Amino acid sequence: MIGSDPLVLILTGYLAMIATMAGLWLLQIRIRNASIADVGWCAGLIATVLWYVSRASGDLERKALIVVMVLIYAGRLGGHILINRVIGKVEDARYRYLRMQWGDSERSMMFGYFQLQAVAIAVFSLPFLVVIQNPRPPFSLWELGGLLIWIMGVAGEAAADRQLARFRAKSWNHDRVCRDGLWFYSRHPNYFFEWLHWWAYVVMAIGAPGWPLTLIGPIAMGWALLKVTGIPLAERQALASRGEEYRIYQRTTNAFVPGFPRPRPATRD
Repeated sequence: MIGSDPLVLILTGYLAMIATMAGLWLLQIRIRNASIADVGWCAGLIATVLWYVSRASGDLERKALIVVMVLIYAGRLGGHILINRVIGKVEDARYRYLRMQWGDSERSMMFGYFQLQAVAIAVFSLPFLVVIQNPRPPFSLWELGGLLIWIMGVAGEAAADRQLARFRAKSWNHDRVCRDGLWFYSRHPNYFFEWLHWWAYVVMAIGAPGWPLTLIGPIAMGWALLKVTGIPLAERQALASRGEEYRIYQRTTNAFVPGFPRPRPATRD
């Protein structure tokens, strides 16, 4: 039986995700929809955290809380992506753009992208492992505070996803910019609340051994959303498909942190 050595747990979980992502890469060749990688990331995070819970040391009540948290967070997100971007759907424009950029190297580059998801699962599972192995008795005020942040983050992201899906479901909104609900205050409220959610584990683990590792969550996710695969690709696609209306949206509405929009620029006669 594998012991509770954190390095062993992380390594075995990562090796399993390498194989899983390789299988999903083969699947996307057939279905031609790389959004399955995002579904795999969510499912892989759940599987990895469940692996930690089954083998790592830690209090039973805290483990149960973490299981509920990861199932709700990653299960909802993965289900949303599966329904809205995979089943019966054309591949997301961001992935089509990457395929075009990669050209003849598309298949090998896509394999590397899927394997990066395995790395990401290993990285983003670390905050959960730190919380699971917290030696303090459950539940402190820090943990309750972190749980409050988690509720705000997960609920906010779910609301933003639901509002956007409802807007896009109406055919007459095809080329329009969504300003419904949270999208009135931020161009990417789903990304903001995703990032906020990762601070929950930082707060929950304050003072626990390995606590600095929990900072990986918000730092790495913030970097990815702001600089790499999140906002940059989404903004490029939105400008290409919605043109001037989206440029006005950019000038009046915060990209990330929600805030009241600025006045629309005056139009010339």
